[in-house]
Amino acid sequence: MSADPAAYDPRAVESAAQRYWDDTRAYEVTEASPKPAFYCLSMLPYPSGALHVGHVRNYTIGDVISRYQRMTGKNVLQPMGWDAFGLPAENAAIKNATAPAKWTYANIDHMRAQLKAMGYAIDWSREFATCSPDYYVHEQRMFVRLLKKGLAYRRNSLVNWDPVDQTVLANEQVIDGRGWRTGALVEKREIPQWFLKITDYAQELLDGLDTLDGWPDSVKTMQRNWIGRSEGLEIQFRVEGEDVPLTVFTTRPDTLMGVTFLSIAAEHPLAIRAAGTDPDLAAQIAGLRQGGTSEAELETQEKRGVDTGLRAVHPISGDEVPVWVANFVLMGYGTGAVMAVPGHDQRDWEFAKKYDLPIRMVVVPAPVRDALREIGADALKPSDPMQAALGGSGAIDVYDTGAAVQVVQDFERRIAEQSAYTERGSLVNSDELDGMDFQESFEALAARFEADGRGARRVNFRLRDWGVSRQRYWGCPIPVIYCDTCGAVPVPEDQLPVVLPEDVADAFSTAGVVHSPIKSDPQWRKTTCPQCGGPAERETDTFDTFMESSWYYARYTSPGAKDMVDGRADHWLPVDQYIGGIEHAILHLLYFRFFHKLLRDEGLVKCDEPAVNLLTQGMVVAETYYREGGDGRREWINPADVHVLRDERGHVTGATLKADGQPVKIGGTEKMSKSKNNGVDPQAMVDRYGADTVRLFSMFASPPTLSLEWNEAGVEGMARFLRRFWREVQQHVSQPDHPEVDTAALDAGQKALRRQLHETIQKVGDDYGRRHSFNTAIAALMELLNHVAKFDDMSGQGRAVRHEVLQTMVLLLNPVTPHVCHALWQALGHAETLLEDQAFPRADPAALVRDLVTLAVQVNGKLRGTIEVAPDQPRDAIEAAALAEPHVARFIGEGQVRKVIVVPGKIVNIVVVA
Repeated sequence: MSADPAAYDPRAVESAAQRYWDDTRAYEVTEASPKPAFYCLSMLPYPSGALHVGHVRNYTIGDVISRYQRMTGKNVLQPMGWDAFGLPAENAAIKNATAPAKWTYANIDHMRAQLKAMGYAIDWSREFATCSPDYYVHEQRMFVRLLKKGLAYRRNSLVNWDPVDQTVLANEQVIDGRGWRTGALVEKREIPQWFLKITDYAQELLDGLDTLDGWPDSVKTMQRNWIGRSEGLEIQFRVEGEDVPLTVFTTRPDTLMGVTFLSIAAEHPLAIRAAGTDPDLAAQIAGLRQGGTSEAELETQEKRGVDTGLRAVHPISGDEVPVWVANFVLMGYGTGAVMAVPGHDQRDWEFAKKYDLPIRMVVVPAPVRDALREIGADALKPSDPMQAALGGSGAIDVYDTGAAVQVVQDFERRIAEQSAYTERGSLVNSDELDGMDFQESFEALAARFEADGRGARRVNFRLRDWGVSRQRYWGCPIPVIYCDTCGAVPVPEDQLPVVLPEDVADAFSTAGVVHSPIKSDPQWRKTTCPQCGGPAERETDTFDTFMESSWYYARYTSPGAKDMVDGRADHWLPVDQYIGGIEHAILHLLYFRFFHKLLRDEGLVKCDEPAVNLLTQGMVVAETYYREGGDGRREWINPADVHVLRDERGHVTGATLKADGQPVKIGGTEKMSKSKNNGVDPQAMVDRYGADTVRLFSMFASPPTLSLEWNEAGVEGMARFLRRFWREVQQHVSQPDHPEVDTAALDAGQKALRRQLHETIQKVGDDYGRRHSFNTAIAALMELLNHVAKFDDMSGQGRAVRHEVLQTMVLLLNPVTPHVCHALWQALGHAETLLEDQAFPRADPAALVRDLVTLAVQVNGKLRGTIEVAPDQPRDAIEAAALAEPHVARFIGEGQVRKVIVVPGKIVNIVVVA
């Protein structure tokens, strides 16, 4: 390409580079390459309609890594696809009176063009959309296999039910106990759902985290907590009038003697039976089913309950214990029943305080234990206030001024009036367990209950089986047929895929339609049973979209494979570098790991984990602006519509609306969102500055793992840098010749610039490859360009050094700004070679050797001058040079030099006394 040296034209430069890459199929890769494989993958986007700045940042990070790894000699795979199913498409269809498929495919076309305009080194030959039958047929086939192996099953499950929309809501669609769209009070209902047995892999998923050295500790901690391995006891309580005991699981069996009631879920069989004979009780229990089903909501919602009238028998004391239905107990978690110990569980404490239930302390901290021993609590009579307090009667009266008694009184008041004591300690009020610590009591109770068959040790997990069915249309059909004779029958593999009909615009033509088109289409539902040949109906639930995103990474490795993957998968997997937002740390990344183990156990892949390294990028934030309306509400204004006022030092002093010039208020920096109208259209930035400038800013403004504050002034700064770089190269290539560097003939200035270059090579390579600190790499290149601009040596060796520096800068910048580097590489005389196939520069050790080193010279700890000395200069010569430096000598003046401290290669400190 012949570039115009007069000006840098991003549009022309970028279109020419992209045509070249397309014509040469520069980024398509095969397994036949002798180079080592490197798989770089960014989480695939949902085709919402247009790229946002978060997309640009995410995919630019991946592209920098991909291009750098290719230049280090790797065969790099960087694919792209579309997470195309999901509820947003249905909502858009309802709003726009169109079919979800049409809306989705149009968005894909638009976003693909935007990604290509950013110049990402993507192998587009491997592209797919997860809503394509060619993709989801393999997902259906895997589900059929899991069903046959018992790893997929159907059971009733508690869900969020919107009684107005008549649909199931995800936890995030329940806001303050109400449906996100209708505002109706959400009910908890039991409906049949399909599940995958992720709990069968709970321990392996937990253990596998210890092997993921390249994953952030924060992500691994969140997954450990979500899996939630706990060791405890399963204990049976006999319920009066019932044949089957009530079983609870507890990790705190040491608090067993503090149980004052039992809590069960509203859907528990005992609650249902109790409600069946008492209409008032039934109505109260039905009210407890309202609200969401997420643990987060259960923790924050008001604690409500009702006494069932049932009484259980304490397995040790034999005391009667009331059985309550509580809205914070879910049937799907554990046994649907918990033993309530309000003295030592905050949630139980709040419930007990609300319903005036007993609070009994049975665990005390060491100071209280010691105080009890001092005052002889064991000798106190049951009627004594202290002993009564230990029995759970509440705060005790002050009846003694002794220090030991005061310690116990203070502890009693805290429990009675403020909060539960949830730490471990010593047991009291626990009969033969008194004085034991947690472990001693655990072992004693385990032995007792295992001996009499009323309990056992159990390892439990917080993790629950993955519910994969959704009651909506735009998703992968679940390949199951229901037959009155044969029950639920998997669709035979040779009859797959079960294709989702896409021409359903009429079903979404009216706002408010909530029923799935496949549920209301008898022709689609009707089929024949593959076992008996009788009439049957298809499952009308569709898969959770996490299903598609849990194995997409593997499909990229095997385009066109007849199964999910073929032997090519082992060439690429595991993913060498995975990139995505921290918000996916739990569900997506956990399902991603789980599904990989399913693939492994099916013999489709060999490795145990899907990705070796994980980078979680920070969010993109921007300033917010608003005006207040007459009703006090804020009208949020997009930053693109605002003119920011700054003082002479660049500090923001105010802002005005461009349309009318009138002031607007600055609301602070927040995550880009529609609600605050502070999103920035990256396409507008690309149109104005070019893709390379946008890429450069998104990598320079912040380290990739931290938040990036979008600032158009910063974008303009990146554009100026690229224009300067362009001019330097164009001015250089306009010179008649560019001789080779003769390292033996370089003068001091030439050596200094060349040393700066090779120090930069060393830093940038480490920042790209090991540290992923792209911002500091770019800063080093900016500094190097400043040195080049000041280097006015036009001798033959001067031009040779400048040529080496500029050519190397093109190579170093290429991962971040590939378009401009492609043009400049050609301008530097390499029209026949592909820049991406050039080796990443390596620092020349000889060039890094310094003839002179600069030492700071301090007088009494304050910097007063610098000196240049040879690296091997003797100590006495360094001292002499420091003392002779004019500025230093002036500050010493008539003072007496008491000591000279030399830190080799760094600093000289002269201690002077008057």
